[in-house]
Amino acid sequence: MKRLIFSMMLCGLVVWMNAQTSVPSREDVAAFFSTKTLVVLEDNPLMEYNKIIRGVMQQEWNITEFDFITDKEFQEKRMDAQYSFIYMSHVTFEADKTDASYRFLHLSLGGDYFRLNEMPDIASVPLAYFDVEEDRYAYKLAILVRFIQNHAKLIKDHPEIVSANVFKHYNDNIKDIRDKTLYLLEEELAPSVNTGAKIKKVYPYKFEIVTPEDIEEAIKNRDPEVVFLHKVGPEGTKLDARSYKVIIGAGDANFYYFDYHKINDKNPDGFLENDFKKLVK
Repeated sequence: MKRLIFSMMLCGLVVWMNAQTSVPSREDVAAFFSTKTLVVLEDNPLMEYNKIIRGVMQQEWNITEFDFITDKEFQEKRMDAQYSFIYMSHVTFEADKTDASYRFLHLSLGGDYFRLNEMPDIASVPLAYFDVEEDRYAYKLAILVRFIQNHAKLIKDHPEIVSANVFKHYNDNIKDIRDKTLYLLEEELAPSVNTGAKIKKVYPYKFEIVTPEDIEEAIKNRDPEVVFLHKVGPEGTKLDARSYKVIIGAGDANFYYFDYHKINDKNPDGFLENDFKKLVK
């Protein structure tokens, strides 16, 4: 990934980050599996995150012992190497000339690191632009946590793929999309490909334009025949910077495609015609 910008302040649960995340070493990855994972809860009573993440961890997490802590406890415990942490961060990018900021979900190692961004980052995934409503991503938290867990196991078995842009590895799975049904939300598609007829012109494989409830149901049922688009965009926040596009397996929580583009007149927020073409190559 590109450079992330961190500061040393906390805003509720959300950690505001300012610098480049630390790529884990083989020793870091091996050490993670002997840690206790502490899930940082958030102080904002208006968010459903605490309730959802408690249920998700009970349902999905099985690779380390885990517990829940406050953001204040996070500051106290994050320098202890016996712990790893799942937490949300408030991320901006140095290269972006906008004020856009994003929520990322991280799994990082504790230890004697002065700055938060020095903590080895086992995995991190984009959730949403920071000011986007929680209901745009909350129903996908279970599968994103499942992905993070699977990714930790993957890099333990294949440490050679660890890099600053490890998501390149997952684009090798593109060809497997063709045997599954791709679920898409109409509002997450660029205008040139926002109907079934337009999509069929560039994408000859199975797809359906569905509702968020359909995606939630496929995730709940771990449907092995479904992959779905997880898009991170401004969603009306008027901060046009990056549009992240991730295709995730509802059954296996695998990433089949990961990319992003800078939003402009030529490339609007959403899954582009060019993205479909990449799936077909």
